[in-house]
Amino acid sequence: MRLSIDKPSLAKALAHVASVVERRNTIPILSNVLIAAGKNELKLTATDLDMELVETVPCKSKGEGATTVPAHMLYDIVRKLPEGNDIELVRDGEQGRLTITSGPAQFSLQTLPSDDFPALAVDDLGHSFTMSTADLKRLIEKTRFAISTEETRYYLNGIYVHAAESGGKPTLRAVATDGHRLAQVELPLPAGAQGMPGVIVPRKTVLELAKLVEDTDGEVRIELSPSKIRVTAARVVLNSKLIDGTFPDYERVIPQGNDKRMEVDNTAFAQAVDRVSTLSSDKGRAVKLSLDSGKLTLSVNNPDSGSATEELAVDYSYDPLEIGFNARYLLDIAGQLESGMAEFQLADPGSPTMVRDVKDASALYVLMPMRV
Repeated sequence: MRLSIDKPSLAKALAHVASVVERRNTIPILSNVLIAAGKNELKLTATDLDMELVETVPCKSKGEGATTVPAHMLYDIVRKLPEGNDIELVRDGEQGRLTITSGPAQFSLQTLPSDDFPALAVDDLGHSFTMSTADLKRLIEKTRFAISTEETRYYLNGIYVHAAESGGKPTLRAVATDGHRLAQVELPLPAGAQGMPGVIVPRKTVLELAKLVEDTDGEVRIELSPSKIRVTAARVVLNSKLIDGTFPDYERVIPQGNDKRMEVDNTAFAQAVDRVSTLSSDKGRAVKLSLDSGKLTLSVNNPDSGSATEELAVDYSYDPLEIGFNARYLLDIAGQLESGMAEFQLADPGSPTMVRDVKDASALYVLMPMRV
C-alpha cells in the first residue's frame, strides 16, 4: 500500500473517526483505525463495537491494500505535520509498519492486521428517508442537552426519535429527558418515514452526528431498523446500535392545564439568572422566581455566601407566584430559544412548568421545580 494525500483532507477525516475510538481499550485492535487504500481513494474506519464510522477521502494511490494503526497517535502526528506538503503513507508488509512521510518529517508506526478488525454487522434496515442536514442539526441541538447521564436508567441515555402527529399533521419528533427537564422538537415527517419504529439514539452516537452535520451541507440519508441506524452524509457513513429499551410515556409529563403565562425578554432573563446564580450553592443551583403583576424578581439566598436579587419587567397579569428552578437548567433552555421572547406556562410551585419560544411552536421544554 502506497498513497499520497493532502494534510487538510486526512486531518479532517481522522478527527471524525478518531473521536469514535475510546482512549482506553482492553482489546488492542479497537484502539486502531482501519486504513484501506483503493483506486484513488482512502477509506478510514473506526469502531467501538456499538458504533462504526467510515469516511472516504480522495488520494493518489500507487498501490492498494489495508492495515490498522493506533487512531489517536496517527491523528496527533497528522495534525502536527507542517502545512503545505502532501502526506505519503506506505505500508511495509515485511516489517509490519506504516511509514508516514511529509517533507523532512518521517514516522513509523506499528500495525495490526486488517483482517482482525471487527465489522459492525448491520441487519436489514427496513425504513429509509432523507432530510436536510439543517433539520437533523436542529433535532439534535434542541434536545441533546436534556439527555440523561444516569446509567441506571439507560433508556434515557439518548434521544427518542419517532413519527408522531401534531395539529393533525404527521411529524418527526425528537424527545430527550433526564427526569428533571424535557426537551421536544418536531418537524414535518419526511417522505419514507411513515411507519418507522420509535428508536432511542445513544448519547455518543448523537454527539458524533452533531459533529458530522456541523461539517456537512445538503442532505443526509437515514436508514433504520428497531435495533440499528445508519446515517450517510456526503463521504461519511455512521452505523450504530440503538438503545434496547422502552422510552417512557413522556406526553404524560407535558402540562396541559397551566393557566398562568409569563412572557419575558429571553436575553435579559438569561443574563439575570446567570448573575444571581453566582451566589447559589454548587449542589442545588436554585434560583427563586417571584412573579407579581408586570414584574419578575429573581433571587438567591445562600447562607454560606450571601444573597442576590434582580428585578425584570415581564408580561404577567395573574395571582402572585413563587417558584424555584435549577439555574443551569434555566440557562440551558434559554440557550435554545431564538426569537428573543420566552413564554413560561406555570401552574403552582410544585407542578412542572412549560417553556416555549414565543415565535416557534415546533419546540417545547418542560422543567420540574425545586424547593427554595
